[in-house]
Amino acid sequence: MHFKLLNDGEQKTFAVIMESGDEVMNQLLAFAEQKNLRASQFTAIGAFKKATLGYFEFGIKDYKKIPVDEQVEVLAFTGDVSMYEQKQKVHAHVVLGKSDGSTCGGHLLKGFAHPTLEIILTESPAWLKREMDTEAHIPLITVE
Repeated sequence: MHFKLLNDGEQKTFAVIMESGDEVMNQLLAFAEQKNLRASQFTAIGAFKKATLGYFEFGIKDYKKIPVDEQVEVLAFTGDVSMYEQKQKVHAHVVLGKSDGSTCGGHLLKGFAHPTLEIILTESPAWLKREMDTEAHIPLITVE
């Protein structure tokens, strides 16, 4: 992974480039921690050599894991960085395109870039906080 600061104004903007083999969620979290990001939004395009998606099953309060064990195009990738229990938390959704033109999508739990994933990340001057939702049993953003 490498990055470049594109805008150093009130809202910082970074280009974060994942290289082939990088595990995207771990690398993105490490970047958020390194830069002390507290309220960021991001989008990306590129490709994965494999991924694990998640579908949140409300009845069991956990993610059903969906393995994607093939090369796929990242058609849409969006998410945010917020704070949960005083630590950075990355939350991302993705739509992946397969070689036959079909798609699959969900929460990105794990994805390995190949050959690249190009992320544009914008940091807001204010920060967002997550708190555990007692009904859903997942940390949700609160607006205070």
